[in-house]
Amino acid sequence: MQLLPGKTPIEKLATFVATGFGLGVLAPFASGTWGSIPGVALAYATTLLPWWWQVAACLALSAAAVPLCGIAERVFDRKDDGRIVADEWMLYPIGVIGIQLVGMPWWHMLVYFAVIRFFDIVKLPPANRLQAIDGGLGVVADDFAANLYSLAANWALYHFWLGKCCA
Repeated sequence: MQLLPGKTPIEKLATFVATGFGLGVLAPFASGTWGSIPGVALAYATTLLPWWWQVAACLALSAAAVPLCGIAERVFDRKDDGRIVADEWMLYPIGVIGIQLVGMPWWHMLVYFAVIRFFDIVKLPPANRLQAIDGGLGVVADDFAANLYSLAANWALYHFWLGKCCA
C-alpha cells in the first residue's frame, strides 16, 4: 500500500490532504468518521472567529476541498473513493457555525460530532442526489448539503439543550 499515491508531487500532496493526512487510507473501518477527526480541531479554531468569518472560512474550505477531492478521485480512479475524506474534515466546521465550542464540556463536541456524522452518512434528500455530480464538486456538494442539515440540528440542540445546561 502506497501512503502517498499519485504520480506527481502535486497529486501526492493533494491526495495526502484529501485523505485527511492519511487517516482515510489507514482507517481500519469507517474512514469518513476517522477522517473527520482533523475537522474537530478545525471547528474549534474557526468557532473562535465572529460568525461571519466562520461562514467565509467554511466557504473557502469547501471551495478548496473541490479540487483536492477531484485530484484524489482521479488518482484513485474511483468515484468518491472511501479513502477521500477532505469532504468530511474540511467541511466539518459548517456543522457548528456560530456555536462557541471553547469552554464547553468535552461531551458537547461528541454530541455535535455524532450529529454531523449522522447527516453525512444518512444523506437526506436532496443531499443524496448531489453526489451524482462529476468530479470533486460531486464529492463535496453532498457533504456541504448534509452539513447544512447538521448545522440546523446542532443549533437546535445548542439553543434548546446544550447551551442551557452545563455551559
